[in-house]
Amino acid sequence: MANSELPFPDASTHPQAGKPKTPYEHMLEELNPAQRRAATHEGQELLILAGAGTGKTKTLVARVAVLLERGVPPERILLLTFTRRAAAQMLRRAAAVCGDRRARRVRGGTFHAVGQGILRGFATRAGLDPSFTILDRGDAEDVIDLVRESLGLRSGSAKAGQRRFPAKSTILSCYSRCVSTERPLTEVLQAYFPWIACFEEELRQIFRAYEERKQAQEVLDFDDLLSYWRAVLHDPVLGPEARRDFDHVLVDEYQDTNRVQRDIVLALAKPEATSSKFDEAQGDPSRGARITVVGDDAQAIYSFRGANVANIRGFPQDFPECEVVRLERNYRSTEPILSVANATIALATELPTAFKKHLWSDRKSDHRPIFARVADEDEQAAYVAEEVLRRREEGIPLRQQAVLFRTAHHSDLLELELARRKIPFHKFGGLRLTDAAHVKDAVAFLRVVENPADATAWFRVLKLLDGVGPKTAAGLIAHLQAHGNKLSALIDAKVPPSAKTAIGELKELLFALADEGTTLGEGFERLEAFYEPILRLRYERADARLEDIQTLAHVARGCDSRRAFLAELSLNPPGGTGDHAGEPHLDDDWMVLSTIHSAKGLEWEAVTVLHAADGMIPSDLATGRPEEVEEERRLLYVALTRAKRHLSVVYPQRYHKKEHRYADRHLYPKVTRFLPTSVREHFEEVVREPPAQAQDPGQRGGKSAFSDLRAKARSRW
Repeated sequence: MANSELPFPDASTHPQAGKPKTPYEHMLEELNPAQRRAATHEGQELLILAGAGTGKTKTLVARVAVLLERGVPPERILLLTFTRRAAAQMLRRAAAVCGDRRARRVRGGTFHAVGQGILRGFATRAGLDPSFTILDRGDAEDVIDLVRESLGLRSGSAKAGQRRFPAKSTILSCYSRCVSTERPLTEVLQAYFPWIACFEEELRQIFRAYEERKQAQEVLDFDDLLSYWRAVLHDPVLGPEARRDFDHVLVDEYQDTNRVQRDIVLALAKPEATSSKFDEAQGDPSRGARITVVGDDAQAIYSFRGANVANIRGFPQDFPECEVVRLERNYRSTEPILSVANATIALATELPTAFKKHLWSDRKSDHRPIFARVADEDEQAAYVAEEVLRRREEGIPLRQQAVLFRTAHHSDLLELELARRKIPFHKFGGLRLTDAAHVKDAVAFLRVVENPADATAWFRVLKLLDGVGPKTAAGLIAHLQAHGNKLSALIDAKVPPSAKTAIGELKELLFALADEGTTLGEGFERLEAFYEPILRLRYERADARLEDIQTLAHVARGCDSRRAFLAELSLNPPGGTGDHAGEPHLDDDWMVLSTIHSAKGLEWEAVTVLHAADGMIPSDLATGRPEEVEEERRLLYVALTRAKRHLSVVYPQRYHKKEHRYADRHLYPKVTRFLPTSVREHFEEVVREPPAQAQDPGQRGGKSAFSDLRAKARSRW
């Protein structure tokens, strides 16, 4: 550690020489030279190329702490991350160094969460209703479905050309890809959705109607939160005011940003972005917010969400005066594991020379990673289960072991084998709490109170009631729209006699929820009492589902308002639902099964990667273009760098085809193209022999009766 890199080069001149070191001084001493250089950067723009396991979070926390110690007002620092949990964790760590009071005032969160907060502040002047509600992906798919239905576009319909029309989830994915990448529909269809390109004109109709319906209902989807925020930043009237809020913008995981997010970062850096006294004291007040981005282009694996690796690779072109700091010292993995990872990513064909990194560690080990050849998928499952149990006996708990795979169904046989051997596991993914039907029902009541123009939420609420079908629901929604989307319009709405009682009870509930004197907690109690009979009538396992509603009530009590609660659910939904949870584990230890995408950012003592065969890694659906193949290589690199001490890669040498129940067709795949001989030299190769077969009875001791059988066969004729 060079003394010249410390704030006080000569310890004898330190103003507090001889006194105990402060948390801030301890923090600086714990940084390695590259981390300290990034944390104490004083220029305008900074790009931190942080390899896997190199202390990226620690460096970013130190950067925030340094800015606070230098006197930057905390409310003028913006920390943008891709999960709210990441932002909260960083700010908690910064608070331990600089004090909770200051760190709590730093603005931090996801792009979407920060965007919705800024949009609410500018809503009236931007032509939005401040009470707009947010569509999560499930809600957006429902709106797409309603639009498709209203246009008469369904499978087998005349308007769809008597063909199978794409599902609502596919339509929304196509729409989101167009918006987040800003590429024309024709180009997106040809590149990513060629099987539905024949419906281009119909999709244009749906997207146009989808936009119109969102605007009429005063709702925004996730893509709108970003594109509208960018529009505010570029607006000639609102832009200067929106841009001058921040002196420093720090962006985590910059390789995962899409085109719109990159434009937001560039807009925040425009010259008129800031005019604070702090910035004027530091230098040229005509400069924009100072930008720090952190990321690793070798871990860019989310293009299916619209992420563009060119954003981080183009940062030096966007900001020619930026300083680039590489973090290459790895604190996670052993040297043999890093040798495999380095050799794998070194073969990338599109990796710019300026961005190449060589991870290193002082963690030595005699254990080389294992490349295991097994007979087939069944043997792969048996091998992994045996290795898991062996490591457990060696002292590695199940929680510190993970099995990673390219696609969720790749673990099907392994799950059966683990269940057979009574090995508990948790599989990453599954249904989120807010995706469950009963949770969507409960939330819809709050959405119509917050935003009475939300026709999608109204439709869901009304169809829950006895005597109300789609036609009656549509008529009530039209009545509300004709009366300015006011709750009071329900009072004189005409309803069928069979629905009068239910509609009357609904009015009473909604007016109570809308009453400013009703707290959110009290409102939930009334909502639960109203909804419980409906839930018990419509759904199985009602008790488990009621627990989910109670979970919502618990979340609501921690929110300041109904609006804040709805935003919290959309932007940071809870992870699971009791209705879809499996049986509780009797053992408090369980292993992890996860797709590689879900494993990014995590680490385990022992990691096993399944299906190291071409067609599996890379996926045969992701080899149409060179850039797709390279992203698949980065995906494998991410999997390899999750391991701390033990790494195994398994290659099944035969795959059985399953088109026919009793077929025995099979194929022999090649080893994944990402692990050629030059890379496999860094592994210890093992071959798992199939279990010994039972001895042929004809080879056992004693006289064989086979000759007698042959004699009988001859004598038969």
